[in-house]
Amino acid sequence: MDPTSKNAAPQDRRYAVGLMSGTSVDGIDAALIEIREGAASERPEVRLIAFENTPYPAEARDEIFALFDPSRATVDRLGLLNVWLGELYAEAALSVIGSAGMAPEDVAVIGSHGQTIYHAPEPQRADGYDLRFTVQIGEGAVIAARTGIPCVSDFRPADMAEQGQGAPLVPFTEYLLYREERRTLLLQNIGGIGNVTVLPAGGGPERVYAFDTGPGNMLIDGVVAALYPGMTMDAGGAIAAGGSVDGPLLDRLRQEPYYALPWPKSTGRERFGAAYVAELLRYREERGMSPADLVATVTRLTAWSIGDAYRRWIRDRDPAELLIVGGGGSYNPVLLRFLKQEMEPMGVRVATQEEVGHHSDAKEAIAFALLADYAIAGRPNNLPAVTGARRPAVLGKISYAYRE
Repeated sequence: MDPTSKNAAPQDRRYAVGLMSGTSVDGIDAALIEIREGAASERPEVRLIAFENTPYPAEARDEIFALFDPSRATVDRLGLLNVWLGELYAEAALSVIGSAGMAPEDVAVIGSHGQTIYHAPEPQRADGYDLRFTVQIGEGAVIAARTGIPCVSDFRPADMAEQGQGAPLVPFTEYLLYREERRTLLLQNIGGIGNVTVLPAGGGPERVYAFDTGPGNMLIDGVVAALYPGMTMDAGGAIAAGGSVDGPLLDRLRQEPYYALPWPKSTGRERFGAAYVAELLRYREERGMSPADLVATVTRLTAWSIGDAYRRWIRDRDPAELLIVGGGGSYNPVLLRFLKQEMEPMGVRVATQEEVGHHSDAKEAIAFALLADYAIAGRPNNLPAVTGARRPAVLGKISYAYRE
C-alpha cells in the first residue's frame, strides 16, 4: 500500500474491519479492530472497537441457499449474487465504522471472507493436473469502491494453489492471539460446520493443527427449518430440550466416513447439506420419530463429533486442559451440556469465549480483519501445518479504490 495513502495508518496503531458470513447464512458479522505494535511484530495486540451483525435480506438469503445446489448455480445467477453481496458487505463495513464514531479514511483495510458457495479441496484429476477449487462470493472490488478502503477478499485459493485445503484459516490468528506457554488449548468453533484448533503449550506455529470436526449447527438448522415452518434454528436449544436422543439413529450417524479421515481435512454443505438433511427426514418418517427427538439426536451428534475428534486425533498427542467454544453453537445450552458430557470425563474443561474474556460472535470477523492486515503488508498468513499447503503463502486478493 502506498504509505502516502489516506488509508495508511501508523505502523504501531492501525484500524481494520473484518467481515464474515458462515455456512449457517445467518447474516454478516462486521468487526472493527485496533491493531497495535508494528507490522513486523510477532504477536500483535488486537482490541475490538465495534461489532455488528446484519441479517441478510430474506431474498438474498433465499438466493444463497438456492445456489448451494450446483445445478441451480448458473453463471448469471452467481455473477449477480457476487456483486449483490459486495454491496451488502460494503454497507455492513460502513455501518460498523460509523457505529464507532469513525470515518472510512481512518481504516487501513477491510478483510472479507465472503459467502462460501462451494468448496472442493480434494484434488480432481484433469488433463494431467490435480485441481482443487473453491467459490466464495461477495465482490471485493465493490466493497473497495463503496467504502474507499482497500479490501482483501477470496482468501482460500492461494492456499489451495499450494496444495492446501484452503481451510481452516482462522487458526493463524488463533495462534497469534490465544497461545499459552503452559497450557494446551482447544478452540472449538461451532458455526454451520464445527472446527477445532489445537494450540500445544509453548509450541511454535509449526505445532498448531486444526481441522473440521463435522457438522456444527448445519444439521440442527436444517431439520428445524424443515419441521418447524418459519423457524431457522433451535434458539436456546428449546426444541432439543423437549426431545430424546434416538440411540439407533445416533449410532448410524456415527458411521459417517468423514470422522475417520485423517487431518488436514475440511468439509461443508457438500457433505452435510440438503441431501443429508433429506435422508434424516426420510428416516424420521419411516421410524415415526417426533420432530423434537430428531433435533435432540442431531444436536447430540454435533457434540459427539467434537468429542470423537479429540479422542481419535488429539488426546494421545496433545492432551488438553481447556476447550473454548465459540460460534452460534455456544449459545445452545443443550449442545453445551452434551459437549461437557463428552469432554469433561476426559479431563477437558469446557468454557465459552465470553467466559474467558473474548467475544464469540465477533471472533471470526476479527480473524479476517487481522488476516487482511497481514495480506496488505505482503506477509504470509496461512499455517501450512494446518491446511496441508506445501509452504507459507500470502492469502487474499486485494482490491483498491482509486481516489484523486
